[in-house]
Amino acid sequence: MDRIVISSGDFLKNAGIVGLVHLLEIANAKENDTYGLSADGQSLWIAREFAKHADWTDMYFKAFVEQYGQATAYQAVLDKIEIILERAEREDFKRADYKEDLKFINDKLLSNSYRSGFENIKEAVEDAKAYELLRTSKLKENMETEELCARLWQLREFLEQPLCEETFSMKSIIYNNINRFWDGKSFLLRANAAKDMKNVFDADFSEPLRRYAAAGHEKAKELCIDCSGKMDAKEKVSIAFMKDQADDLSRKRSAFWNCKVDAWICPVCAFVYALVPLGFTLTGRNFVFINRNLSVKELLRANSVHSNLVKESKRDTEEKYSTWIARTIDVLLQEKTQELGNIQVISRGMGESDRYTFDVISKDVLKLLEDKNIRKDMERLSKYSIIKTGKDYWNLHEKVILNVLRYRSQYTVINQLLKTALDSRERETTLYRAALVYDIQLRTSLLSKNRKTGGALMNRYRVRDEGYELRNVLLGAKGTSDDACIRGTVYQLLNALSVGNVEHFMEIIMRVYCSTKLQVPNAFIEFLKDKDTFVEYGYAFLLGLQGSHYEKKEEITNE
Repeated sequence: MDRIVISSGDFLKNAGIVGLVHLLEIANAKENDTYGLSADGQSLWIAREFAKHADWTDMYFKAFVEQYGQATAYQAVLDKIEIILERAEREDFKRADYKEDLKFINDKLLSNSYRSGFENIKEAVEDAKAYELLRTSKLKENMETEELCARLWQLREFLEQPLCEETFSMKSIIYNNINRFWDGKSFLLRANAAKDMKNVFDADFSEPLRRYAAAGHEKAKELCIDCSGKMDAKEKVSIAFMKDQADDLSRKRSAFWNCKVDAWICPVCAFVYALVPLGFTLTGRNFVFINRNLSVKELLRANSVHSNLVKESKRDTEEKYSTWIARTIDVLLQEKTQELGNIQVISRGMGESDRYTFDVISKDVLKLLEDKNIRKDMERLSKYSIIKTGKDYWNLHEKVILNVLRYRSQYTVINQLLKTALDSRERETTLYRAALVYDIQLRTSLLSKNRKTGGALMNRYRVRDEGYELRNVLLGAKGTSDDACIRGTVYQLLNALSVGNVEHFMEIIMRVYCSTKLQVPNAFIEFLKDKDTFVEYGYAFLLGLQGSHYEKKEEITNE
């Protein structure tokens, strides 16, 4: 055959296929000539002649630098150098203000991985003395401005060389990105740490792929457990280098029949699996892959690394796992919802102990997220996502989205927000967040039950306004605008709501209303009929009692 065919499979294989296409695109390979899709759309093919002679290692490195380079320590160092040099031209420049930035530059460039990278390229680059000088004399804030700037200029010129960019970027990418997916092989084998990265990768992945593409396998007896392709015994590769997929097959054989290991893959599949990190998209602190496996084309469409949203989020240091949802929804909702199947979304954090997390966007969830009001609430919420609750920080946008995807209610989040608002300096902002989350929860609940939203929303928000009215009367009786006098009551009501205690909730309500001339809202009678109504009305009432009487507020300071 004049083509090597790579069929889609589980999420890792599919991620590798997406990564392979990204690699070929970045290398400017010709579609439908060098590579292309099968007639049924379920496979990717590569021209055998191309596979036999391609510099797979060079393409691999260039593709990873292209996708992940902007989020590396190498790029952060260049950015800090640029900032210092720019500010140094100002009259008010103070070197002491950049002590931490200089420490960052020193620490990153002199890390063990960067040192070993330099040793491999120092004979092939110019101005190596700029780096060697850094090793003997670090950058310090007490240097004269002229000397400091001269050193930074030299460093920048050295670092901006293409070979330096590739080497130092890959050092960061290997230990922050690639090793979250595979380890113990090639440049991630501890014994190879000081060796040239390209040489060891070529020996372990690229050259075996080229030899496999060039050889005939009619008489081969071994079969790849992934693609069922034939291979010789010398060509087989252990799948154990992929994290969380298999134990060390050379040591742990008890899982196999008669302790005979047969879980081997061919060099083509091994290279595809090595590309898995390229198939995932880094959004903030999480890698995300959308396993939309209707076809290879749909996989590529759902996991495009070229969208503006992804480019904007690449260098964001805050956790933004939820950023993928906006892009995903935009892709999925371009088609008719009734024609969509369940979509599997796989994520993995950047932490060493993180594991794969699986979520499913079902048809029902897509219908919810298609609602323009819910999407507007989500968009507003994303602007005020990070919030401190007690000693912890929440990514509120992420929590709310995950609750929708996993069919969980938002009431635990709302309860915590309302408690946080009692003592928060950002009280107004926190209440606004709570109001948005409540609106999302209410609309989600009503749409899930196929109920008309208009009348139900009016009833709930009327209860909220009655809570606001009670607040004004209670504060007016005290002659104050400070709601400290009602915080104890609010706290008790929140506790009663959190455990679904209707009797205790109503006991507190009756006692408070008896101290005023107001009548208990008629809607509270419905509490006794339905627990869901109790929770919906209860949180609406407490939003008003704490001062939230607006439905939508477009602009608010996020302090």
